Amino acid sequence: MSTGFMRRTRSAHETRLLERARCVLPAGARSPTPSPEYAMVVKEASGSRIRDLSGNEYIDYLMGSGPLLLGHAHPEVTAAVQQAASRGSSYLMLNENAVQLAEKVVATVPCAEQVCFNSTGSESTFFAMRLARAYRKRDKILKFEGGFHGMNDYALMSNQWTQQTVDFPQAVANSAGIPQGVVQDMLVAPFYDLERTVDIINAHADELAGVIVEPLQRTITPQPGFLEGLREITTERDIPLIFDEVVTGYRLALGGAQAYYGVTPDLTALCKGIASGYPISVLCGRQDLMQLTDPAGLGTSTYVAQTGTFSNNPISTSAALASINVLEREGTYEALFAKGNRLMHALDRIFDEAGIAVQICGEAPAFQVWFSEDPIVDFRSMARADHAMNNRFTELLLDRGIVKAHEKFFISLAHSDEDLDYTVAAFESAIGEL
Repeated sequence: MSTGFMRRTRSAHETRLLERARCVLPAGARSPTPSPEYAMVVKEASGSRIRDLSGNEYIDYLMGSGPLLLGHAHPEVTAAVQQAASRGSSYLMLNENAVQLAEKVVATVPCAEQVCFNSTGSESTFFAMRLARAYRKRDKILKFEGGFHGMNDYALMSNQWTQQTVDFPQAVANSAGIPQGVVQDMLVAPFYDLERTVDIINAHADELAGVIVEPLQRTITPQPGFLEGLREITTERDIPLIFDEVVTGYRLALGGAQAYYGVTPDLTALCKGIASGYPISVLCGRQDLMQLTDPAGLGTSTYVAQTGTFSNNPISTSAALASINVLEREGTYEALFAKGNRLMHALDRIFDEAGIAVQICGEAPAFQVWFSEDPIVDFRSMARADHAMNNRFTELLLDRGIVKAHEKFFISLAHSDEDLDYTVAAFESAIGEL
């Protein structure tokens, strides 16, 4: 990529393909911004770069919404996948890779005593809630307003897309088609407020099956003592604490957010950071909870059904093993944090010099710029931020050859010093235009 900023173009072929997509795909083309002008069709990606069908090249901070912690098409992962694919794509039955991967997870994730595999994060959060219900013989799950736990019915409550706020602990469904009974089985608390959360847990302890939380909620870091207090009250009440580490697992540390923040849950859902974009997720946790999925219990009142056709396929498990092997190397996370911190500090400086009020939230491997004068501590303060300004900033970066998610910058090990230099220059140019 040259030192000057790119000039985006769109070929006739890409234009026609976008038109065809609108005819056959309800969502058309997924894009970092709502504007059709910025829709694109990806041709290929490698390392830190992604290219569209018109030949435009971008430095990618979307990274597939987070899973490409090593960058696109990492050669060690690609080689492992090619070797596995030559031996077949899926068996349903156990394979050696799955055993080795389960052992890796148990060795690296603090709460993991046993492991079950799934294909998506939505499945693992869904099964985690099912396990908690079976253990407690209760129905209700407590989540936190603004937290995102995937696409299952129980997860689609009061998440970051919520358009209305209601009194706690009432839940708001984020999709049509969800039964009202599901809504009634979900309780909601404010992420930042431990005292309010404890009150809700105590008031509903006899109904609660579990508590699910993103330890880093989107890009909102937990207030000091919040996760520790949540661990204390759930232990006291014998209510399983579930960490949704679909985003933070293997991203904040080899042991995920639970290692990074020093709080160990009872169950964890892992997904994106583990397999370099190949479809696999992990549900792991305490042995007494995980044992409820043992098929030997089929037909008993305690057996929890948890399976999937592609759950431990040899291609995804080989990709995960190769990815973890890279992440285990000395200096990996220091390098990742150094890259993210450099961009966070640059953004803070440039916005300050421009006199534009922003809040830069999150941790160095995954952070966000919120256009707000007030601190972002929970969903409601996040909702008050200027989202139109965020969309415009995203578009101005696209004009300069930078792709980011609407909500986050995802840092990868593939981002080079040259990429970071270019990105800081793009920040300065884009913020000047803002």
